[in-house]
Amino acid sequence: MLTTLSRKMLLCLTGLFLAFFLLIHLLGNLQLFLPAEEARLQFNWYSQFLSGNTFIKLVSYILYLSIIVHVIDALLVTIKNKKATAPYKKDSRGRASKWYSRNMGVLGTLVLIFLVIHFQNFWYVYKFGTLPLDSAGKKDLYQLVVTTFQEWWYVIIYVLSMVALCYHLIHGLHSALRTLGVFHPKYVRWFKIIGGVYAVLICTGFALMPIYIYFTTN
Repeated sequence: MLTTLSRKMLLCLTGLFLAFFLLIHLLGNLQLFLPAEEARLQFNWYSQFLSGNTFIKLVSYILYLSIIVHVIDALLVTIKNKKATAPYKKDSRGRASKWYSRNMGVLGTLVLIFLVIHFQNFWYVYKFGTLPLDSAGKKDLYQLVVTTFQEWWYVIIYVLSMVALCYHLIHGLHSALRTLGVFHPKYVRWFKIIGGVYAVLICTGFALMPIYIYFTTN
């Protein structure tokens, strides 16, 4: 039986792994900013490489497990914290904490809903759907991405989801470092700055992709 502290530690570790994965995922997706035909060939080759590489498959299984564990742990920790709070006590944390730190559950839920939509639109279709082939004979995932990002409503959902993810990361990274004990009051300001910059850069990079494709292909 895991203790509350053990669950928080697990929540932090899975969260940090997922945050690091976002950087790797972003770097791979930067190919979408290349000229159309070059982007098509490189992105499709990259996608096939990821799906066919044994090591990458192992990492992907760890990724899926991390997402599941992170979601379940976050839910259990939230329920535990609510039960531990006396109902008659007035919540005055708003004077000392940011709104996003008090709404991590809401932000996390929005990100989870986005992940379900994202996996269904891309991962599921790539794995189990029927996609046309590009000139190199590879599944044309690039065309699927372009077609999806030509829908204005999906672009809006994607960008708003990145805003939610950004705030979730800003607080999550800071909180994870405190929980894991790699936090020193002397460097608190730098931890916040570095975590904030990381979150903004990652989420801005992802948000620019659908915007770029929408305005360059419509």
